[in-house]
Amino acid sequence: MAQEQHYRIDYLLDGVYKTFYIRAAKMDNAEAWHWATVDAGFGQLPKYRSDPTPKLTRPKAERLGVTNVEWSRA
Repeated sequence: MAQEQHYRIDYLLDGVYKTFYIRAAKMDNAEAWHWATVDAGFGQLPKYRSDPTPKLTRPKAERLGVTNVEWSRA
């Protein structure tokens, strides 16, 4: 199992600055956009860990008001 790290994700939701911290095994831009949409209330979490998770793409997230997603190690 991969070692999990702590990450900080910042984004704008309809022009309002939001930030949160998450622990994950890996992080990249696609993962950061996914977790930003989850934090904003648009993305979904699986009921069970083995269930597939539908992830919103950046263009779809931007249409919903999530923009300027940035991430860094905490």
